[in-house]
Amino acid sequence: MSTTPAASPRRDTLLVVDDTPETLSFLVDTLDHAGYTVLIATDGESALELLQQVTPDLVLLDAVMPGLGGFETCRRLKRDRAYSYLPVIFMTGLTATEHVVEGLSAGGVDYVTKPIDIDPLLARIRVHLANARSAIGSQAALDASGRFLLATDRQGGLLWCTPKARALLSAPVGASAAPATGAAEGDGLLVAATAAIAALLRQPGAGTGPARTVVEQSGRRLELSLLGAVGPDELLFRVQEEQAQHDALRLQQALPLTVREADVLLWISRGKSNRDIGEILQISPRTVNKHLEQVFVKLGVENRAAAAARAVRELAR
Repeated sequence: MSTTPAASPRRDTLLVVDDTPETLSFLVDTLDHAGYTVLIATDGESALELLQQVTPDLVLLDAVMPGLGGFETCRRLKRDRAYSYLPVIFMTGLTATEHVVEGLSAGGVDYVTKPIDIDPLLARIRVHLANARSAIGSQAALDASGRFLLATDRQGGLLWCTPKARALLSAPVGASAAPATGAAEGDGLLVAATAAIAALLRQPGAGTGPARTVVEQSGRRLELSLLGAVGPDELLFRVQEEQAQHDALRLQQALPLTVREADVLLWISRGKSNRDIGEILQISPRTVNKHLEQVFVKLGVENRAAAAARAVRELAR
C-alpha cells in the first residue's frame, strides 16, 4: 500500500547561488543535513533561468559574482510579482554599511557575512521561511495581488482560491479569465481541477516537492503547479491556461486545414485518442476519424504519428 502524502513532512527548497565551489559544497552538505532540499546555481543568469522552472522557498545569494552580480540578480527577480514573497538572504564578505543598504534595497530580507557561521544562518532561514509562509498564506494579500492561485488540503479538497483563479476555472469555453458571476464551487473546470489535484496527491511522495498536473476539458487545457505548503494541511497551487485554441489557429494558418481539422490535429499531437478528442471537441469518435482521414490526405502522411510530428514541428517554429 502506498504512503499517503501526509505521512512525509515537506522539505523546504532552498536555492543557493554562489560562484565558489567550496562554498557551494559546504552549504549543500550542511543544508541537506538540516533537512532542506538544495538547488544550486553558479551565477545570476543561471539562477534566473532556474527560477523559470521551479520556485524555491528561499534564496541564498552571493552578492559578488562574475557577470550578473547578486544585487542586480535580486532586482531582476523582484521585478516579477510572482517572486515578491520569495525571501532572499545575501551572502558576502562585503561588510560596509552601503553594501548592506544596497542588498536590502535590492529586495533582500537579510545579509550574512562570509565566512558563514552556520548556526545563525540556519536560524535566519527558519525565521524568514516562517515569515514568507505567513505572508503567502494570507488569502487577502493573494487576492489583492491578482494572482491565479488556489489552495487545497492534502487530500485535494478545495480550501479557497483567488478571484482570478475562480474566474479562470469558471470561464466558458472560448473565454480566458472572464469575470465569473455567481460561479459555484462545483462549476466546470473547478471540479476537474480539484479532482486532478486529488489524484496527484494520492501518488507516493506527492506534496513533498515540485509537482504538476494538467486538466483538459472542452478544448481548454489548464496546468496546476504545486508551489508548496502554506500550513499543516494547506497546499498552494498556481493555475495557468495553455492556449489550445491559439495553437489550433496556428496550425490552421500554417497548414491547408479547416478549423475542425486543425483542432483534431492539435489533440492528436498531444497524444489523445479519438474518444478523448471527441469528448474535448464534443463530437463523435467517428467524426474525429473522418477529420483525421482528411488531415492525412492534406498533409501527405500515412499515420497518426507522422501527423503529430508535423504538428509539433509547426508549433515549434
